[in-house]
Amino acid sequence: MIDDFDLCLVLNTRMAARAVTRRADRKLRGFGVTAAQFNILGALANHPGRSITDTANALAMDRTTLSRNLALLERKGLVASAPAGRGNGRLGALTKQGRETFDAILPEWRRSQAELREALASPDFDTVIDGLRHLSRL
Repeated sequence: MIDDFDLCLVLNTRMAARAVTRRADRKLRGFGVTAAQFNILGALANHPGRSITDTANALAMDRTTLSRNLALLERKGLVASAPAGRGNGRLGALTKQGRETFDAILPEWRRSQAELREALASPDFDTVIDGLRHLSRL
């Protein structure tokens, strides 16, 4: 195998991840949230009562990043926090406004997911690399 760093899966994945995030952030700007914050709203909608640590792990996010975003979402009125049943942990929950915002975003998220799935429809390596490159240009 030749060391062709243009085919580096890590590099291409990182570039695609950044591009997909930028794309999602643009689409969500009108709703007043970022892609990361939408993922948090989704986690709270689908798994209420999870601890900050469990939510952070499920989202592959640092606890501090999650806590900072939860505080922003709380200031926007989309999330409420409460002490956990024991210890000094915190739990986040969607507010009524948070649920309404999340529900309003879902159709756009579904369209975006369909577009991204189409870009990655074939699973062979060359196609994946081409797809990642394509996504990184979005």
